[in-house]
Amino acid sequence: MSYRADKIMSLSGGQLDNKTSKGLQNLFKRVLKNGMHGLCFSPYEEGQEPGDQLTEKQIRRRLKIIKPYTNWVRSFSCTEGNELIPIIAKEMGMKTLVGAWLGNDAEINKNEILGLKKLAQEGFVDIAAVGNEVLYRKDLTEDELLAFIYDVKKDITNVPVGYVDAYYEFTMKPKITEACDVILANCYPYWEGCSIEYSLLYMKDMYRQAERAGNGKKVIITETGWPSQGEGLNGAMPSTENAMKYFINTQLWSKEEDIDIFYFSSFDESWKVGAEGDVGAYWGLWDKNEKPKFYSKELALKDQKLFF
Repeated sequence: MSYRADKIMSLSGGQLDNKTSKGLQNLFKRVLKNGMHGLCFSPYEEGQEPGDQLTEKQIRRRLKIIKPYTNWVRSFSCTEGNELIPIIAKEMGMKTLVGAWLGNDAEINKNEILGLKKLAQEGFVDIAAVGNEVLYRKDLTEDELLAFIYDVKKDITNVPVGYVDAYYEFTMKPKITEACDVILANCYPYWEGCSIEYSLLYMKDMYRQAERAGNGKKVIITETGWPSQGEGLNGAMPSTENAMKYFINTQLWSKEEDIDIFYFSSFDESWKVGAEGDVGAYWGLWDKNEKPKFYSKELALKDQKLFF
């Protein structure tokens, strides 16, 4: 079957069942090498977690691995070394979606906002995100979050400013949607128990809901992905095969309909087990040791010779 035919079939979702494991792996590799709009950056090495200080060395090494495959990189914080991510990414020629991590600690919030403003004013930010799933976690009230968004917009006038949350929050919170220049929506069929066969159709519906809420504003999918290991959730089953299928379908839809997507995530991170259960550690396209998860070491080495 031709690559074009694969592309058309995959857009309907769940149409890769006729592929052998090797065929699926080869298609995954072709789609990966064709490049992504964006990738969520996972900076934490084994044994690290949020709160630990990141080094320039580890950020530079991991950005170098993903650089051949993505145009944009998304970071989640502007403190504890995370502020180096957009600086190094820009140096490498990538665009940046930079987030300030907001929670229930006023001092941390203050430092995050100051860090985001500084990076934007120095030219390291292409899109600014004021908070990530703050309303979903109930860390801040809607009014508190609005105050942060408008404060950032007052000082950051050269790039779009938005807020990241689950797609449905933009329907439920019209004042937040109104405050945003761009709608930054997280769309996870997995976390809503959708089976892999219908996952692309489900994500398309999530996207359309955010689009309707945005009323003409640009919608970017800031996170979507599928875990390769762990316990299932209703009809959603983690596996290597399902993770490859989801990635392929997502990227082909992104290209076909010109949808900006930041795939989650670059590297597996073990610390996420605490927050998400055993699946939390297995969302990466590369494993925790920075090795490709979905195709052979030999093919990965061949890729590196092409790019470096």
